Amino acid sequence: MVDTRTAPYAALLLRLALGAMFLAHGLTKLLVFTLPGTAQFFAKIGFAGWLAYPVTFFEIGAGVLLILGVVPRWIAAIAAVQLLVASTVHFGNGWSSGNPGGGWEYPVFLTVAAAALALLGDGKFALYGSRRG
Repeated sequence: MVDTRTAPYAALLLRLALGAMFLAHGLTKLLVFTLPGTAQFFAKIGFAGWLAYPVTFFEIGAGVLLILGVVPRWIAAIAAVQLLVASTVHFGNGWSSGNPGGGWEYPVFLTVAAAALALLGDGKFALYGSRRG
């Protein structure tokens, strides 16, 4: 049974945590690895290098939108797909994120967390969610 009194706060916590993670990952790609460096990494692991640009800006934008609560269910649903694709890079590395190349447990967990938020709802204090009122 879902506790309807606390579920919106649970969704808020999940939304804020995912938003912070996306913002941090996107800004790391942009400011630390740089866009050309991220593009080289993408190409090295088998993705088209140009994908680094929309992925980076999606992560930054998604992070901000999730934190603010702007259409968080839609952002979380799109993020779940992006994270699932990102997870495929790690499948051959084993379970643990401490493995060389990083394992798949963290990106798969984030995929599930984003899917859960998409199913759960916008959460408390969403500025512009899927349902107004």
